[in-house]
Amino acid sequence: MERKSFIFGTAVSDYNFIGRETETARLKANFLEGINTILISPRRIGKTSLVKHVKKGLESNPNVIVVYLDMFACKTEYEFYNALAAAVLKQTASHVDKWMEYAKEFLVRLTPKITFSPEANSDFSLSLGITPRTHSPEEVLSLAEEIARKRDKHIVVCIDEFQQMGELPDSLTVQKKLRSIWQHQQRTSYCLFGSKQHLMSSIFQRRNMPFYQFGDMIFLGKIATSDWVQYIVKHFEDRNRSISDELAQQLCGLVDNYSSYVQQLAWLLFSRLNEGETAIAAQLNMAMNDLLDANEALFMQQIESLSAYQMNFLRAVAAGHHIAFGDKAIRDDFNLGSPSNITRLKDALIKKDLIEVRGRGEIYLTDPVFQLWMNHRMI
Repeated sequence: MERKSFIFGTAVSDYNFIGRETETARLKANFLEGINTILISPRRIGKTSLVKHVKKGLESNPNVIVVYLDMFACKTEYEFYNALAAAVLKQTASHVDKWMEYAKEFLVRLTPKITFSPEANSDFSLSLGITPRTHSPEEVLSLAEEIARKRDKHIVVCIDEFQQMGELPDSLTVQKKLRSIWQHQQRTSYCLFGSKQHLMSSIFQRRNMPFYQFGDMIFLGKIATSDWVQYIVKHFEDRNRSISDELAQQLCGLVDNYSSYVQQLAWLLFSRLNEGETAIAAQLNMAMNDLLDANEALFMQQIESLSAYQMNFLRAVAAGHHIAFGDKAIRDDFNLGSPSNITRLKDALIKKDLIEVRGRGEIYLTDPVFQLWMNHRMI
């Protein structure tokens, strides 16, 4: 299979996975020792890639099974239970007959439906028909532990987009069920991660919440510029193009080292070059415009439901204001309304994941390319 120069919009691995040596070692140690892990970072930083990288690295370990589940599409408690059970059954069994055996042994009263893709060697989808009438939450939440005991293994259940748990109906009750069962398991540990920091923080960092102090909290930062520069230059060279260290560094700075955006912008620049050609600043500027164009529809969708005051607040932040929004000069310049309106604006925009609070209460836009788009095309 031909190696792709740059990958974005999906998890990366092997040739396209960069850095993260310290985080990889820490996460791998947690998986091997049965330590629960909570992984938090902004979007587009590389959480999923890191977890899948560690998962792949443990595939040869006979004592550990790592299960991955994305719960983004789960909107109800039992949608989550169905997705969890299907992921555990599929990924702890080596073939379909084996998971059917597990299903009969550990989860009776199932009405499974299997859908195979027409493509050769492709995966299959599994629907189990778990409902409140057929299975209790305890049965499903204990499934991984029961299989781990039966097979004399340790199972790590990795749940992506876990912030969706906070959006489920009667979320607090559901979280209490999960914590009450999972905290007593001896052969199963959990890696819970998500990208909406305000929701993840509310689930794991509030003392009155069920998942408070559930495990090792890891805040995933951005990859260092020096690592990115080495990666970009090498990947250009591998395909008979070239880019200077200085221009690669400038590329990283434009998107604030956000992993997915670095990969995307590097690809847009790379795709403008012919074999044997060296990238120049003018081509990087054109690639940056391509990046804004590529994301414009998404950004327009994100702001289309905002009020005039909310848009004005975003403009204030994009213009470089991060504190003191209640000051009369800022309120007048950006038409933010009364001082009492500021808190409502902040809360609404944080909930929409458009702004975030950093440091000592400073407000920033969550997405560096959205920031550039606001400054270049909306202000």
